[in-house]
Amino acid sequence: MTTEPDCPDRTFSFELYPPRSTDAEAALYASIAELVAAGPEFISVTYGASGSTRGLSLSVLTHMLRNTEVKPMAHLTCVGSSYAEASQLIREFLDAGVTSFLALRGDPPVGSSEDDDFLGDLGSAGELVQLIHRVQKERVPFAFSDVPGFPGAKRLSSGEKVTIAVAAFPNGHPRSRSVEQDLDTLLAKEAAGANLAITQLFFHADEYLSFVDRARAAGVAMRILPGIMPVLSPRRLERILELTGEAVPVDLQRRLADAPDAAAQARVGVEHATELGRRLLEGGAPGLHLYTFNQHEAPLAVLRGVGLVGDSVNPSPAPRQKETA
Repeated sequence: MTTEPDCPDRTFSFELYPPRSTDAEAALYASIAELVAAGPEFISVTYGASGSTRGLSLSVLTHMLRNTEVKPMAHLTCVGSSYAEASQLIREFLDAGVTSFLALRGDPPVGSSEDDDFLGDLGSAGELVQLIHRVQKERVPFAFSDVPGFPGAKRLSSGEKVTIAVAAFPNGHPRSRSVEQDLDTLLAKEAAGANLAITQLFFHADEYLSFVDRARAAGVAMRILPGIMPVLSPRRLERILELTGEAVPVDLQRRLADAPDAAAQARVGVEHATELGRRLLEGGAPGLHLYTFNQHEAPLAVLRGVGLVGDSVNPSPAPRQKETA
Protein backbone atom coordinates (compact mmCIF):
# COMPACT_ATOMS: atom_id res chain seq x y z
CA MET A 1 0.00 0.00 0.00
CA THR A 2 1.22 3.48 -0.86
CA THR A 3 1.50 5.76 2.14
CA GLU A 4 1.89 9.51 2.22
CA PRO A 5 4.37 11.05 4.69
CA ASP A 6 2.89 13.51 7.17
CA CYS A 7 -0.43 13.24 5.34
CA PRO A 8 -3.18 15.54 6.64
CA ASP A 9 -6.83 14.55 6.51
CA ARG A 10 -7.66 13.50 2.99
CA THR A 11 -8.53 16.48 0.87
CA PHE A 12 -10.07 17.19 -2.48
CA SER A 13 -9.60 20.00 -4.95
CA PHE A 14 -10.77 21.05 -8.40
CA GLU A 15 -9.42 22.45 -11.67
CA LEU A 16 -11.30 24.96 -13.83
CA TYR A 17 -10.48 26.80 -17.03
CA PRO A 18 -11.39 30.42 -17.93
CA PRO A 19 -14.78 30.92 -19.66
CA ARG A 20 -14.83 31.34 -23.43
CA SER A 21 -18.14 33.22 -23.76
CA THR A 22 -20.67 35.19 -21.72
CA ASP A 23 -22.90 32.14 -21.33
CA ALA A 24 -19.91 30.05 -20.27
CA GLU A 25 -18.97 32.69 -17.71
CA ALA A 26 -22.40 32.56 -16.07
CA ALA A 27 -22.30 28.76 -15.99
CA LEU A 28 -18.77 28.78 -14.55
CA TYR A 29 -19.64 31.07 -11.66
CA ALA A 30 -22.69 28.93 -10.89
CA SER A 31 -20.43 25.86 -10.80
CA ILE A 32 -17.88 27.64 -8.62
CA ALA A 33 -20.57 28.34 -6.02
CA GLU A 34 -21.48 24.63 -5.91
CA LEU A 35 -17.85 23.48 -5.79
CA VAL A 36 -16.95 25.98 -3.07
CA ALA A 37 -19.87 24.81 -0.94
CA ALA A 38 -18.33 21.33 -0.84
CA GLY A 39 -15.26 22.69 0.98
CA PRO A 40 -12.26 21.95 -1.28
CA GLU A 41 -8.66 22.54 -0.23
CA PHE A 42 -8.15 24.75 -3.31
CA ILE A 43 -9.48 25.40 -6.79
CA SER A 44 -6.97 25.88 -9.61
CA VAL A 45 -7.53 27.89 -12.78
CA THR A 46 -5.68 27.10 -15.99
CA TYR A 47 -3.64 29.59 -17.99
CA GLY A 48 -3.69 29.57 -21.78
CA ALA A 49 -0.64 29.01 -23.94
CA SER A 50 1.56 32.12 -24.20
CA GLY A 51 -0.70 33.94 -21.76
CA SER A 52 -3.74 33.81 -24.05
CA THR A 53 -6.19 33.74 -21.11
CA ARG A 54 -4.20 35.90 -18.68
CA GLY A 55 -6.95 38.43 -17.98
CA LEU A 56 -9.71 35.82 -17.87
CA SER A 57 -7.71 33.58 -15.53
CA LEU A 58 -7.02 36.45 -13.16
CA SER A 59 -10.68 37.44 -13.24
CA VAL A 60 -11.78 33.98 -12.10
CA LEU A 61 -9.08 33.86 -9.42
CA THR A 62 -10.02 37.28 -8.01
CA HIS A 63 -13.70 36.30 -8.06
CA MET A 64 -12.87 33.42 -5.73
CA LEU A 65 -10.69 35.65 -3.54
CA ARG A 66 -13.45 38.24 -3.11
CA ASN A 67 -16.46 35.98 -2.85
CA THR A 68 -15.35 32.70 -1.27
CA GLU A 69 -13.17 31.30 1.50
CA VAL A 70 -11.49 28.80 -0.81
CA LYS A 71 -7.83 29.24 -1.80
CA PRO A 72 -7.46 29.87 -5.55
CA MET A 73 -4.43 28.44 -7.37
CA ALA A 74 -3.05 30.10 -10.50
CA HIS A 75 -1.47 28.10 -13.31
CA LEU A 76 1.74 29.56 -14.78
CA THR A 77 3.89 28.30 -17.65
CA CYS A 78 7.40 28.98 -18.93
CA VAL A 79 6.29 29.38 -22.54
CA GLY A 80 7.40 32.54 -24.33
CA SER A 81 8.30 34.67 -21.29
CA SER A 82 11.43 36.59 -20.44
CA TYR A 83 12.51 36.74 -16.80
CA ALA A 84 11.15 40.28 -16.62
CA GLU A 85 7.78 39.36 -18.13
CA ALA A 86 7.40 36.27 -15.94
CA SER A 87 8.36 38.26 -12.82
CA GLN A 88 5.81 40.92 -13.68
CA LEU A 89 3.07 38.35 -14.17
CA ILE A 90 3.89 36.58 -10.90
CA ARG A 91 3.85 39.90 -9.06
CA GLU A 92 0.49 40.74 -10.67
CA PHE A 93 -1.04 37.55 -9.28
CA LEU A 94 0.62 38.04 -5.87
CA ASP A 95 -0.52 41.66 -5.66
CA ALA A 96 -4.07 40.47 -6.37
CA GLY A 97 -3.84 38.18 -3.35
CA VAL A 98 -3.09 34.86 -5.05
CA THR A 99 -0.44 32.93 -3.09
CA SER A 100 -0.83 29.43 -4.60
CA PHE A 101 0.54 28.47 -8.00
CA LEU A 102 0.84 25.46 -10.29
CA ALA A 103 4.18 25.90 -12.07
CA LEU A 104 4.32 24.18 -15.47
CA ARG A 105 6.92 24.02 -18.20
CA GLY A 106 4.21 24.21 -20.84
CA ASP A 107 3.84 22.76 -24.31
CA PRO A 108 4.98 24.21 -27.64
CA PRO A 109 2.38 26.47 -29.27
CA VAL A 110 0.34 24.89 -32.05
CA GLY A 111 2.41 24.72 -35.21
CA SER A 112 5.81 24.75 -33.50
CA SER A 113 8.08 21.87 -32.61
CA GLU A 114 10.16 20.85 -29.63
CA ASP A 115 13.20 22.20 -31.49
CA ASP A 116 11.74 25.71 -31.70
CA ASP A 117 12.79 28.31 -29.16
CA PHE A 118 9.38 28.58 -27.52
CA LEU A 119 10.21 28.56 -23.81
CA GLY A 120 11.76 31.99 -23.36
CA ASP A 121 14.20 32.63 -20.52
CA LEU A 122 12.77 29.94 -18.24
CA GLY A 123 13.84 26.50 -19.35
CA SER A 124 11.99 24.32 -16.85
CA ALA A 125 9.21 24.24 -14.28
CA GLY A 126 11.91 24.13 -11.59
CA GLU A 127 13.25 27.50 -12.72
CA LEU A 128 9.71 28.90 -12.61
CA VAL A 129 9.29 27.56 -9.06
CA GLN A 130 12.47 29.36 -7.99
CA LEU A 131 11.35 32.58 -9.65
CA ILE A 132 7.97 32.55 -7.87
CA HIS A 133 9.71 32.17 -4.51
CA ARG A 134 12.17 34.94 -5.42
CA VAL A 135 9.46 37.41 -6.45
CA GLN A 136 7.48 36.77 -3.26
CA LYS A 137 10.59 37.16 -1.11
CA GLU A 138 11.28 40.51 -2.77
CA ARG A 139 7.68 41.61 -2.20
CA VAL A 140 7.40 40.45 1.43
CA PRO A 141 10.93 39.87 2.77
CA PHE A 142 9.89 39.68 6.44
CA ALA A 143 6.98 39.87 8.87
CA PHE A 144 6.42 40.37 12.57
CA SER A 145 4.96 37.51 14.61
CA ASP A 146 3.82 37.23 18.25
CA VAL A 147 6.18 35.85 20.88
CA PRO A 148 4.35 33.17 22.95
CA GLY A 149 4.22 34.07 26.63
CA PHE A 150 5.12 37.74 26.10
CA PRO A 151 1.98 39.75 25.35
CA GLY A 152 2.62 42.57 22.92
CA ALA A 153 6.09 41.33 22.03
CA LYS A 154 6.96 40.76 18.38
CA ARG A 155 9.77 39.00 16.62
CA LEU A 156 11.03 39.20 13.07
CA SER A 157 10.25 36.23 10.85
CA SER A 158 10.36 35.42 7.18
CA GLY A 159 7.55 36.76 5.02
CA GLU A 160 4.44 34.93 3.87
CA LYS A 161 5.23 31.71 2.06
CA VAL A 162 3.65 30.64 -1.20
CA THR A 163 2.29 27.23 -2.13
CA ILE A 164 3.76 25.96 -5.39
CA ALA A 165 2.46 22.81 -7.00
CA VAL A 166 4.04 21.05 -9.98
CA ALA A 167 2.94 18.37 -12.42
CA ALA A 168 3.72 14.67 -12.06
CA PHE A 169 3.26 12.00 -14.73
CA PRO A 170 2.37 8.48 -13.52
CA ASN A 171 2.76 7.05 -17.02
CA GLY A 172 5.71 9.20 -18.02
CA HIS A 173 5.98 12.61 -19.64
CA PRO A 174 5.45 12.38 -23.43
CA ARG A 175 8.92 13.83 -24.02
CA SER A 176 10.69 11.87 -21.28
CA ARG A 177 13.25 9.22 -22.15
CA SER A 178 12.68 7.05 -19.06
CA VAL A 179 10.95 6.65 -15.71
CA GLU A 180 14.21 7.64 -14.05
CA GLN A 181 14.24 10.94 -15.95
CA ASP A 182 10.67 11.65 -14.80
CA LEU A 183 11.62 11.00 -11.17
CA ASP A 184 14.79 13.09 -11.43
CA THR A 185 12.71 15.94 -12.85
CA LEU A 186 10.18 15.69 -10.02
CA LEU A 187 12.99 15.65 -7.45
CA ALA A 188 14.51 18.74 -9.08
CA LYS A 189 11.19 20.56 -8.84
CA GLU A 190 10.94 19.74 -5.15
CA ALA A 191 14.54 20.84 -4.57
CA ALA A 192 13.66 24.14 -6.29
CA GLY A 193 10.92 24.75 -3.71
CA ALA A 194 7.80 22.94 -4.91
CA ASN A 195 5.68 21.66 -2.03
CA LEU A 196 2.89 19.76 -3.82
CA ALA A 197 2.59 17.59 -6.93
CA ILE A 198 -0.58 16.98 -8.97
CA THR A 199 -0.67 14.18 -11.50
CA GLN A 200 -1.79 14.23 -15.07
CA LEU A 201 -4.90 12.17 -15.84
CA PHE A 202 -4.66 8.40 -15.72
CA PHE A 203 -7.28 5.66 -15.76
CA HIS A 204 -6.06 2.84 -13.51
CA ALA A 205 -5.26 3.08 -9.80
CA ASP A 206 -2.12 0.94 -10.03
CA GLU A 207 -0.56 3.49 -12.38
CA TYR A 208 -0.66 6.13 -9.65
CA LEU A 209 0.12 3.85 -6.70
CA SER A 210 3.19 2.31 -8.30
CA PHE A 211 4.40 5.74 -9.42
CA VAL A 212 4.16 7.09 -5.87
CA ASP A 213 6.06 4.08 -4.54
CA ARG A 214 8.85 4.75 -7.04
CA ALA A 215 8.84 8.47 -6.24
CA ARG A 216 9.15 7.81 -2.50
CA ALA A 217 11.99 5.36 -3.10
CA ALA A 218 13.73 8.05 -5.18
CA GLY A 219 13.44 10.57 -2.33
CA VAL A 220 10.37 12.65 -3.28
CA ALA A 221 8.74 13.76 -0.02
CA MET A 222 5.97 16.20 -1.03
CA ARG A 223 2.32 15.21 -1.32
CA ILE A 224 1.37 13.75 -4.68
CA LEU A 225 -2.32 14.28 -5.44
CA PRO A 226 -3.90 12.04 -8.08
CA GLY A 227 -5.70 13.97 -10.80
CA ILE A 228 -8.83 12.29 -12.18
CA MET A 229 -11.78 13.30 -14.36
CA PRO A 230 -15.25 11.86 -14.82
CA VAL A 231 -15.25 11.17 -18.59
CA LEU A 232 -18.84 11.71 -19.63
CA SER A 233 -18.80 10.89 -23.36
CA PRO A 234 -16.79 9.04 -26.02
CA ARG A 235 -15.94 12.37 -27.62
CA ARG A 236 -14.47 13.70 -24.41
CA LEU A 237 -12.42 10.56 -23.91
CA GLU A 238 -11.07 10.87 -27.44
CA ARG A 239 -10.10 14.49 -26.81
CA ILE A 240 -8.40 13.66 -23.50
CA LEU A 241 -6.32 10.95 -25.18
CA GLU A 242 -5.30 13.39 -27.92
CA LEU A 243 -4.13 15.96 -25.38
CA THR A 244 -2.35 13.62 -22.96
CA GLY A 245 -1.05 10.81 -25.11
CA GLU A 246 -2.33 8.27 -22.56
CA ALA A 247 -3.06 4.70 -23.65
CA VAL A 248 -6.68 3.96 -24.48
CA PRO A 249 -8.59 2.65 -21.44
CA VAL A 250 -10.32 -0.08 -23.41
CA ASP A 251 -12.93 -1.04 -20.82
CA LEU A 252 -14.06 2.56 -20.28
CA GLN A 253 -14.06 3.22 -24.01
CA ARG A 254 -16.25 0.17 -24.63
CA ARG A 255 -18.69 1.00 -21.83
CA LEU A 256 -19.08 4.58 -23.08
CA ALA A 257 -19.64 3.36 -26.65
CA ASP A 258 -22.25 0.82 -25.53
CA ALA A 259 -24.23 3.33 -23.44
CA PRO A 260 -27.51 4.11 -25.26
CA ASP A 261 -27.64 7.88 -24.65
CA ALA A 262 -25.85 10.86 -23.11
CA ALA A 263 -27.34 10.29 -19.66
CA ALA A 264 -26.16 6.68 -19.62
CA GLN A 265 -22.71 7.75 -20.81
CA ALA A 266 -22.50 10.25 -17.98
CA ARG A 267 -23.39 7.54 -15.46
CA VAL A 268 -20.64 5.34 -16.87
CA GLY A 269 -18.12 8.16 -16.52
CA VAL A 270 -19.10 8.93 -12.93
CA GLU A 271 -19.07 5.24 -11.99
CA HIS A 272 -15.59 4.76 -13.48
CA ALA A 273 -14.16 7.85 -11.74
CA THR A 274 -15.81 6.87 -8.44
CA GLU A 275 -14.33 3.37 -8.52
CA LEU A 276 -10.94 4.80 -9.48
CA GLY A 277 -11.10 7.34 -6.65
CA ARG A 278 -12.12 4.68 -4.15
CA ARG A 279 -9.18 2.46 -5.09
CA LEU A 280 -6.77 5.40 -4.90
CA LEU A 281 -7.90 6.35 -1.40
CA GLU A 282 -7.81 2.74 -0.25
CA GLY A 283 -4.27 2.56 -1.60
CA GLY A 284 -3.15 5.54 0.49
CA ALA A 285 -3.66 8.59 -1.76
CA PRO A 286 -3.82 11.82 0.29
CA GLY A 287 -6.91 13.02 -1.54
CA LEU A 288 -8.29 13.60 -5.04
CA HIS A 289 -7.82 16.46 -7.50
CA LEU A 290 -10.73 16.54 -9.94
CA TYR A 291 -10.51 17.99 -13.42
CA THR A 292 -14.04 19.37 -13.66
CA PHE A 293 -14.37 20.58 -17.26
CA ASN A 294 -16.11 23.56 -15.59
CA GLN A 295 -18.98 21.37 -14.42
CA HIS A 296 -19.89 20.58 -10.84
CA GLU A 297 -22.47 17.78 -10.90
CA ALA A 298 -20.20 14.89 -11.95
CA PRO A 299 -17.20 15.81 -9.74
CA LEU A 300 -19.42 16.21 -6.70
CA ALA A 301 -21.12 12.89 -7.46
CA VAL A 302 -17.68 11.24 -7.48
CA LEU A 303 -16.77 12.83 -4.15
CA ARG A 304 -20.03 11.63 -2.62
CA GLY A 305 -19.39 8.17 -4.01
CA VAL A 306 -15.95 7.90 -2.40
CA GLY A 307 -17.10 9.43 0.89
CA LEU A 308 -15.11 12.69 0.78
CA VAL A 309 -18.32 14.75 0.98
CA GLY A 310 -21.66 13.89 2.54
CA ASP A 311 -24.95 13.22 0.83
CA SER A 312 -26.06 16.73 1.82
CA VAL A 313 -23.78 18.09 -0.93
CA ASN A 314 -26.39 17.78 -3.65
CA PRO A 315 -25.58 20.15 -6.51
CA SER A 316 -28.11 22.17 -8.43
CA PRO A 317 -28.39 21.32 -12.13
CA ALA A 318 -25.81 23.17 -14.21
CA PRO A 319 -26.87 25.48 -17.04
CA ARG A 320 -26.68 23.40 -20.19
CA GLN A 321 -23.89 24.18 -22.64
CA LYS A 322 -22.67 22.68 -25.88
CA GLU A 323 -19.85 20.22 -25.19
CA THR A 324 -16.57 21.27 -26.82
CA ALA A 325 -14.38 18.30 -25.95
